Amino acid sequence: MTASDVSVVAAWHDALNHGDVDRVLALSHPDIEVGGPRGTSRGVDVLREWVDRAGIHMELCRVFHRADTVVAEQAAMWCSTDTGEATDRQTVASVFVVRDGRVARVVRHPGLADALRAAGVDAFGAVGPEQDMV
Repeated sequence: MTASDVSVVAAWHDALNHGDVDRVLALSHPDIEVGGPRGTSRGVDVLREWVDRAGIHMELCRVFHRADTVVAEQAAMWCSTDTGEATDRQTVASVFVVRDGRVARVVRHPGLADALRAAGVDAFGAVGPEQDMV
């Protein structure tokens, strides 16, 4: 794990939050694994469809890391693509694997404990939210 892995994850969030699909894809491996509560799939076409459909904004709260794995605790909010109405914020967490400067895997979990456990990462590898991660 390098500081640049955390920067890649932060840049990926920034692109996602600005609706910049092309930048999200540029920061992602062509065979990216994308997962969440509904299962997992692979490829940039899946990622593009998810970014277009999800209407999600994910603010980074805390970041944990080990080797090429970054676990991000996030304050997430979804906006309806039809009405623009936003949901209440929820705390979720995602496991990212960064390879060769690109996100190769992102899997969302319902909470930080689940994500840390899935990634085999402990809370001692935290990067504080006050640090500039971009």
